[in-house]
Amino acid sequence: MFESFLIINGRSVGSPEGVTYERRDPMSDAVVTRASAGCVEDALAAADAAAAAFPSWSSTRPDERAALLHEAARLFEARGDEVVAIAANEIGSSEAWIRFNIEIACQILRQAAELAALVGEEHPDVAPEGCDYILRRRPAGVVLGLAPWNAAVTLGARAVAAPLACGNTVVLKGSELCPKTHEWVARAFCDAGLPAGVLNFITNAPEKASEVVEALIAHPSVRRVNFTGSTRVGREIAVVAARHLKRCLLELSGKGTMLILEDADLDEAARAAAHGAFFNMGQICMSTERIVVEEAVADAFLEKFLNVTRAMWEKSGNGAPLGHLISAQAALRLRGLIDDAVAKGAQLLTGGEVFNTTMQPAILDHVSPGMRLYSEECFGPVAGVIRVADAEEGLSVANDTEFGLACSVFSADAERATELLRNIECGIGHVNGSTVYDDPQMPFGGVKDSGYGRFGGQAALEEFTEIQWLTVRKDRQTYIT
Repeated sequence: MFESFLIINGRSVGSPEGVTYERRDPMSDAVVTRASAGCVEDALAAADAAAAAFPSWSSTRPDERAALLHEAARLFEARGDEVVAIAANEIGSSEAWIRFNIEIACQILRQAAELAALVGEEHPDVAPEGCDYILRRRPAGVVLGLAPWNAAVTLGARAVAAPLACGNTVVLKGSELCPKTHEWVARAFCDAGLPAGVLNFITNAPEKASEVVEALIAHPSVRRVNFTGSTRVGREIAVVAARHLKRCLLELSGKGTMLILEDADLDEAARAAAHGAFFNMGQICMSTERIVVEEAVADAFLEKFLNVTRAMWEKSGNGAPLGHLISAQAALRLRGLIDDAVAKGAQLLTGGEVFNTTMQPAILDHVSPGMRLYSEECFGPVAGVIRVADAEEGLSVANDTEFGLACSVFSADAERATELLRNIECGIGHVNGSTVYDDPQMPFGGVKDSGYGRFGGQAALEEFTEIQWLTVRKDRQTYIT
């Protein structure tokens, strides 16, 4: 059994009252982690510590901040075996998924290190004669990062890397479903040499989440909030943040769409669809949930997609390398989506069998509006196939969703596919590739109910710094009085 602690002002501490909560194995129900259940007072202490550390950290040289982020990446790699064991037990993740998380997290850290040098001043040459203009990027203050469980290592690192690189201090609130995994992330940053208070870590019992988050957002030193998770919770956070005039970055739910045109390479499309729909049991915000395919090639595509999916399941030994669902309740919800679709005319071609917290990847044909599967985020290994007459109808269907995170188009004509993507309402689009793809150098985020704001690349500067315009007058001025 693991024990998880808070990290406040550089020290590992328990809740002052000694209150803990248990995180149980989603398969066996055995206690995996006994976690410190932080309360509002702990949250405020963490924010106070971050506020006290801000003046010194924000004035640290960019190369020093970058060096600490590179060291954190080194520790992520060196300690990988530890977090593989932790996350496998807390959230049922496969070893392949966790190691992939570590790899992407290290890329995030190294890319964030490059941002540190961009926080500074520039002198635009548009100032009138006798005056200098200075545009100064400066750290915003204390940043609250709220990380989810599904890609715990990657998204825990993402919640804090760019804010730290930009000179902010951070409070990371870990997910109640993986407290030890997120503590491992925070501890690696601290052990890399961060001064006390620069990064603080809070967990809480599930029933205390709302009051802890509200207290953190309301804290006067917290100037930015970033949240990755469901649209439902994101709306609540946005409302609280708006009440306190705090700027948010919200990376929320998705319903990844793959549009397959008549001239597509169907073998490649089938492989990409299986990867996008079923990797990590489909518990990725970018997962391919809707496969929109032109009728002329739908049958041929489905034959290939079914073969790839069945081979993947057999190779996985009935699920283990694909990981587990977060809970048995999640499996029951997915089964409900499947049953609703079948009752309304969809055809279940394969899968859908539930084995505790594992589900055999499911493919449903003839999915249509009116089915829950058509519109609701699945967040599980369920792919719905929607047949369309042509690319024009496919474009209409691709946009017929509340969500707008990731989309892909498969076609032999890359220029045509790119033009289609330009007309799809999504934050991320790929030609002839899986919807599950990320590069930390690029801006990551969605539109519509998938949220707003961007992680990644120089877009993060806009999220985690303030821009200040200064004028320096060289000549005596004449004023109207």
